[in-house]
Amino acid sequence: MGCLVGAPALGIKVLGVPEMAPSMLLFRGRVFRSFRVSASSSSPHSSTESIRVRFAPSPTGNLHVGGARTALFNYLFARSKGGKFVLRIEDTDLERSTKESEDALLRDLSWLGLDWDEGPGVGGDYGPYRQSERNALYKQYAEKLLQAGHVYRCFCSNEELEKMKEIAKLKQLPPVYSGKWANATEMEVQEELEKGTPYTYRFRVPTTGSLTIHDLIRGEVSWSFDTLGDFVIMRSNGQPVYNFCVTVDDATMAISHVIRAEEHLPNTLRQALIYKALGFPMPRFAHVSLILAPDRSKLSKRHGATSVGQFKEMGFLPQAMVNYLALLGWGDGTENEFFTLDQLVDKFKIERVNKSGAVFDSAKLRWMNGQHLRSLPSEELTKLIGERWKSTGMVMESEGSFIQEAVQLLKDGIDLITDADNALSSLLSYPLYSTLSSPEGKPVLEDKLSEVAANLLAAYDSGDLSSALEEGSAGWQKWVKSFGKSLKRKGKSLFMPLRVLLTGKLHGPDMGAGLLLVYKAGRCGVVAPRSGFVTLDERFKMLREIEWESFGKDNPAVESAEAVPVSN
Repeated sequence: MGCLVGAPALGIKVLGVPEMAPSMLLFRGRVFRSFRVSASSSSPHSSTESIRVRFAPSPTGNLHVGGARTALFNYLFARSKGGKFVLRIEDTDLERSTKESEDALLRDLSWLGLDWDEGPGVGGDYGPYRQSERNALYKQYAEKLLQAGHVYRCFCSNEELEKMKEIAKLKQLPPVYSGKWANATEMEVQEELEKGTPYTYRFRVPTTGSLTIHDLIRGEVSWSFDTLGDFVIMRSNGQPVYNFCVTVDDATMAISHVIRAEEHLPNTLRQALIYKALGFPMPRFAHVSLILAPDRSKLSKRHGATSVGQFKEMGFLPQAMVNYLALLGWGDGTENEFFTLDQLVDKFKIERVNKSGAVFDSAKLRWMNGQHLRSLPSEELTKLIGERWKSTGMVMESEGSFIQEAVQLLKDGIDLITDADNALSSLLSYPLYSTLSSPEGKPVLEDKLSEVAANLLAAYDSGDLSSALEEGSAGWQKWVKSFGKSLKRKGKSLFMPLRVLLTGKLHGPDMGAGLLLVYKAGRCGVVAPRSGFVTLDERFKMLREIEWESFGKDNPAVESAEAVPVSN
C-alpha cells in the first residue's frame, strides 16, 4: 500500500526533517517543505475493517465500456471480500451534468447487474452521494486547511497566471505556479480582501521530495514534488476542484480501496498531499489500464459503439457484456473464458488484473454473446426470441409450436437477439433465381437440376410430398429416401439440388426441419406479411415457370418470374 508517512493513523515518520505536527511541516516557513512519502506494504485499513470501494461517474454522457469495466472491477472486489460497493455521482461540472445522463448511468449499471450498497436510490450512512449536495462539506475542510496553513489565498488574475506559464515555457520548465502569494503577510492578504479581489485556495506543495505508492496493479509508482507547484483546491467562485472533492469524499466515506482508470494516476500525487494535510489515512490504489481500439489507440466513438446503452440496444445480453468486460485485462489463470457474475465474484483477484492495455474486440464480444444466448434455458431463449419477432412484426404471435421449433432450428446462427429477424426471414425467403444465377450455383445447375426439378414437381402434384410433410420428420426422411432411390442419387448429389429447389439457397440449417417449418408456416397463419414469406405453393409455382434451356444466358427468360424481393 502506498501511504503518506505523516498521516496520523499510519505511524508517522517524515524523512529528512525534525518530527513535529504535520501542520507545522507545511506552515512554519518553507524550510521544512522537503520530505519523502514512502510506500508501505500494508494497508491502513486493517483486515478486520470492512472493504469499501466506490464507482464515481460524471453524469455528462453515456456509460462508456471503460467506465463499466471499472465499475465491474470495483463490484467484484467488494463482493469477493464481503465489502461494500458505493456509487457516488460526481456532478460538480454543473454545465455538462444532466439528470438524464445520471438516470441512464443508473439504468445501465442496473442492467449489468451491478447493484450498489450505498448511493442514489439506496441511501447509506455516508451520504449525500452526489457531489453537488456536498458543497458545505468541501468548504468546511477547505477552511480547516486554511487555518492550519496547508492552503493560502491566491489573488493572482488569469492574466498573471498565463504570464507565469509563458515564462516557464520559455525557460523550458514545468508550467507550475510561481508561489507569488505563498508567503504573503496578513496585511497584504487583508488589503486584497478589503478591495474584494477574487481569490482561490492554493495548496502548499513541498518544493523537494517525492511520493511513492505501491499500486495493487502497477507496483511501485513515484512522483517528484518539484513538477507540481502549489495547486488550486477551491476556485474563486467558491466551487471545489476535482482532486479536492474526490479526496474529501473518499476520506469521509471511509473508502478503503480506490480502483480506477490509469488516466487518474497523475491525480494521486495531489490527492495524497491532501490526505496527509487533513490527517486522513490513504486508501490503497489500483489503476486499471485503458481499453484500446484494434489500432491500439484509446477506444472512442470513431471506432463504433462504445457505450453500454448502445450495446444494449444492439441486442447484447448483460451477462455477455459483464463476462467480456471482465476479461479485458483479467483472467483466473485458466483457459476458461465463460463466467457468470457469481463465478466472477468467486474467482476475482485484483492482483490478476494486467497493467497493460486491453484491446476491445467487437467480433469476440459478439461471439461470446452468442455462446451466452444459446446457454440460456430453452424456455427463456424461446420467450426472448419470440417476443423479439413479434415486436418487429415478423410473426403474429410470440408463442406456440412454430416459434419453439423455429428458435431451436435457427439458434445456432443467432449471436445477437437482433440476428433473429434475419435468421427467420432467410428461412422463409426463396431467392431461387439469384442463387441459380450465382457462380456458386452453376455446378448445381449443370448437374441435371432440371431433371430433379421435374421429378420434384411430379411428387408435389401427386400429393406425395405434402403427405410426407404432414407426417413430420419421419415422413420427410422416408420420402427423401424413396425420392433419391427413384433418381439413383444419394448424399450431396441428392441433397444439394433438393436444397436449392426447395429452399432457394445453397446453405442453411437442416433442410428437412426448415422445410417442415415452411410447410407449417403456410398453414398456421402465424407468420406476418413483412417477414417476406414465400409459401411452398408459391415456390412450386416459380419452379414451373423456369425455362431451363435459356437459364444462365445473358438474358434468362425467368427474370420476369422473379419473386417479390425479400430481406435476407
